[in-house]
Amino acid sequence: MSALVAKTATTSKYVSLVLASLVTIVPILVIVVASLKGHQEFLTTGPFDAPANWFNFDNYVTAFTKGKMVQGFVNTTILLVISVTGTIVIGTMAAYAIDRFDFRLKKTVVAAFLLATLVPGVTTQVATFQVINHLGLYNTRGAAIALFLGTDIISIYIFIQFMRSIPRELDEAAVLDGANHFTIYRRIILPLLKPAIATVVIIKGIAIYNEFYIPFLYMKSKDLGVISTSLFRFKGPFGAQWEVISAGVVIVIIPTLIVFLLLQRFIYNGFTSGATK
Repeated sequence: MSALVAKTATTSKYVSLVLASLVTIVPILVIVVASLKGHQEFLTTGPFDAPANWFNFDNYVTAFTKGKMVQGFVNTTILLVISVTGTIVIGTMAAYAIDRFDFRLKKTVVAAFLLATLVPGVTTQVATFQVINHLGLYNTRGAAIALFLGTDIISIYIFIQFMRSIPRELDEAAVLDGANHFTIYRRIILPLLKPAIATVVIIKGIAIYNEFYIPFLYMKSKDLGVISTSLFRFKGPFGAQWEVISAGVVIVIIPTLIVFLLLQRFIYNGFTSGATK
C-alpha cells in the first residue's frame, strides 16, 4: 500500500510539473511562431501551424525600426538605472533610520508605510497626476522616475528585515572608534545589505522593465517611449499587427531571459533569505 501511495505521489508530482511547464512554454512558443509569419499567413493559419519560412525576420526589422525598440531600450535603461539606484539609497537610509533610531511617532511612520501598501494605486491616480503636472514633470522622464522612487514601500520593508539580522554591537564598536552615523551606514550597514540590495534590484528592475501604465500616461512623447509603449505603436483603431507585436515581445523577452539565467541563483537566495530573516 505504501509503495502504491509513493508511486502515485511521484506520478502526480511529475504530471503537475509537466502541466506547469506546458502552461509556461506553450504561449511563448506560439508568440515565437507568430513572429516568423507574414501578415496574411498569420490571418489564415492557426496559432500552432508552423510558419512557411522559419528564417523570416521581417517582423523583427519592422519592430526595431518603426517601433523604435532601440530608443525604447535606451529610455528603459535610463529609468532603470536612476530609479533602482535611488530606491536603494532611499530605501536603505530609511530602513537604517527606522531600525537603528528611536524617535517620536516611530510606530506611526511604520504604520503609515504599511497603510500606503494597502491603498490601491488606481484610487490615487487623479491626485497623482495633478501633483506630477503641477511639478512640471509631465511628459518627461522625471515623472516616471519620481513615481518609481515614491511608491516602493516594499523595498523599505525588505531592507528593514535584513537589517534586523545585523548585530547592533557593530554599530557600538564603530562609535567607539569615532565613526558617525553616516560612516556606520556607508562602511558597515550598506556592505552587509548586499543580499537585500540584490533582491530589491531584481524585483524593482523587473517591475520597471515590465511597466506600461506609468510611461504610457506620463511620457506621451514618442521620443520618450519605453519598450512596453513601443509595442503599443502597432495597435491601431482598425486592428493590430499581431505578428509584429509578437516579434517585439520576443525582443523584449530575450534580455529578461538572459538576466534571469545569469542571476537566478541570487533571485532564489534573495527570496529565501528575506523569508527567513
